[in-house]
Amino acid sequence: MKPSNENAAGGDAVKPFVLFICRHNTGRSQMAEAYLRRFAGDAIEIVSAGTIAADRPDPGVVAVMAEEGIDISHARPKLLDPALAERADRIITMGCDVEGIPRIDEDWGLPDPKGQPLERLREIRNMVRQHVATLAKALAGDPSPATRTPNA
Repeated sequence: MKPSNENAAGGDAVKPFVLFICRHNTGRSQMAEAYLRRFAGDAIEIVSAGTIAADRPDPGVVAVMAEEGIDISHARPKLLDPALAERADRIITMGCDVEGIPRIDEDWGLPDPKGQPLERLREIRNMVRQHVATLAKALAGDPSPATRTPNA
């Protein structure tokens, strides 16, 4: 179980930490990070990473996110840091076959956007947005996602 959301010094709440993981961190996980940042602001610590990080986000993904007014063109895929995974309250994978993850709390089973036409990229983007909106709503209702029960 994760530590309490109060620190010993002053009882201040600690932000929940969500880690989105995909193989290359170029598409689905970048979209999820951007959407959760938009929905939750700075109330949640959010990082996305890849087990085999690529050099840059997928250009098609950048384009369909721009259609939503979200600029991820300057985002850089990040290699998964085991210390981040250890610290995360919730680890969510996107549906890709990732290895070396200490635990997976959720797998969203989303299709890979790589090489897809724009219309399919929009469908995947919309799926990501829906998953993230549901997650943001759940996290807003309970600042301690690691200890939330299904009825909370």
